[in-house]
Amino acid sequence: MDQPQAVTTRAREVGRGTVARAFIASLSGTALEWYDFAIYSAASALVFGHLFFPSHDPLAATMLAFSTYAVGYVARPLGGIFFGRLGDVVGRKKVLVSTLVLIGVATFLIGLLPTHASIGGTAAVLLVALRFAQGVGVGGEWGGAVLLSSEFGDPRRRGFFASAAQVGPPLGNLMANGVLALLGLLLTEEQFLSWGWRVAFLLSGVLVLFGLWIRAKLEETPVFQAIAEEGERPSAPLREVFTKQARPLTAAVLSRVAPDVVYALFTVFVLTYGTQVLGLESGTVLAAVLTGSAFQVALIPLAGWLSDRVNRRLLYGLGALGAGIWPFVFFPAIADASFLALTGGIVVGLALHSVMYGPQAAFVSEQFHPRLRNTGSSLAYTLAGIIGGAVAPLVFTYLLAATGSWVPLAVYVAVTAAVTVAGLVLGRDPAPHEDEELLAGAGA
Repeated sequence: MDQPQAVTTRAREVGRGTVARAFIASLSGTALEWYDFAIYSAASALVFGHLFFPSHDPLAATMLAFSTYAVGYVARPLGGIFFGRLGDVVGRKKVLVSTLVLIGVATFLIGLLPTHASIGGTAAVLLVALRFAQGVGVGGEWGGAVLLSSEFGDPRRRGFFASAAQVGPPLGNLMANGVLALLGLLLTEEQFLSWGWRVAFLLSGVLVLFGLWIRAKLEETPVFQAIAEEGERPSAPLREVFTKQARPLTAAVLSRVAPDVVYALFTVFVLTYGTQVLGLESGTVLAAVLTGSAFQVALIPLAGWLSDRVNRRLLYGLGALGAGIWPFVFFPAIADASFLALTGGIVVGLALHSVMYGPQAAFVSEQFHPRLRNTGSSLAYTLAGIIGGAVAPLVFTYLLAATGSWVPLAVYVAVTAAVTVAGLVLGRDPAPHEDEELLAGAGA
């Protein structure tokens, strides 16, 4: 049996229904985990500074809250290393069930935490510990979620299929900010600070059960099954990635920096800037972020689909270029605190983010050979998070406090865009034949 016929036979055996379920499982599970992560991010900007890090200086309290936000990113490499390796050794599905449970339990417990007013500094310690657990879970989630959808789908349409996991963050952010905005509208500020914010975290328990139900119905991906059948599962995937795939790892890490920073700007830091600098109500800023996230739910898979039809690296690079320029337009445009200008600016900013983020999962995963793909992708995702998303809100807050100007913030974004372009130059174009050869060999 020749390769195309073998691959076609495998695809037929999988079936369109299974491919669709894998796409939904990747999207919904990642959305649920990012709901948990995003609810923390928004709470860091809106309530955690007051409740867990009280200070006479609101900006200083916010910086402390953002420090715990960064802990989630710093913890990601541990999740990427541990769960990424397991994904290449024991399979993608088992890992994804574990990560979903971990982050769901951590988020639920945050909703039960006593505040600084009740137990003093211990409250902050417990908050940081649970945030760390969240980060470990998210760090192990992304690589496997990308492969869950893309390895069930056509390897020549990886841009679209891998984008399922990419829709998770904006959809999770949409749900998180939607819940917070609704609570903000229904409750007084005192009620929201007292107990309202907890509702959003406690909802995680119900959402995680839904995600587990979907993922439990799936089998292992055809690509991993083929690797196992051929006896090619790596015994030391971490060592192989660092020793044999250093350039792909570097390219993948650098390519992710700007998307993380841009996302932090338009979904996290903008909450602080809008309320503390522009003087807008938190519900107003949340509504603007909600609108931008809603557009992303459609734009991300569209960008992934488009990257299968044009050069993926070129499309990604154009998104990075636009994202590097946009803050120089965005900040002057919102100076008069107009809701329409703020909403439009966030929509455009997140649209440019979508042009990068849609093709990103495919670009990162296809830098690595299938037998090392989970480990390599997870490492790239988590390591980039430290130098990108983890420090971005802190850097934005520090630059604003130190200079009182938006210009250094825009320059910072432009520099990260240049870093991402460098990563794209180092990377390689898609190599679908690697998957096809594996599937053909196992199907022979």
